[in-house]
This record gives sequence, structure tokens and C-alpha cells, in this order.
Amino acid sequence: MRGIVNYIKDDEFRINITKNKANIVNYIELFSMSENRISLSSSLGRIIIKGNSLTVKKLLNKEILIEGDILNIEIGDKDV
Repeated sequence: MRGIVNYIKDDEFRINITKNKANIVNYIELFSMSENRISLSSSLGRIIIKGNSLTVKKLLNKEILIEGDILNIEIGDKDV
């Protein structure tokens, strides 16, 4: 039962990266999206994803799945 409660109340920020995909869980706010750059905020600061042909494949409350040619992910206090 404790495992189910922890799963439901999960609020830890995570980025899972696989080939040409980045799944971000528990982000705070999506700031901007373009084909070459996606910017959002998290508990760790600003997240900036740079690449080519970036598309949002899934956009849920606190979860986003980005696909494309991901070249760089910056985490921390950066200008949006």
C-alpha cells in the first residue's frame, strides 16, 4: 500500500533521456517552445532543451515528452 501512495504523491523532478526523446516529469511551468528550443522551469531551475525538429509528443499536467534531434540540455538558472 505504501508503494501505491508514494507513486500517487510522487513530486520528484526527473528527466529520462533515450535516443531522440526526453521525458520530463514534475516540471513547474512551460515557458516557450520552438523547433530548436524548449524552455521550462523545475525545482532545479530553468531547463533548456536545444536541438533540431523538436516536437512535443505528450503534454500532461507536470509531464512532457519531447522528441527530435536533442543536442543539449541545460539545467540550472539560465535566462529563458
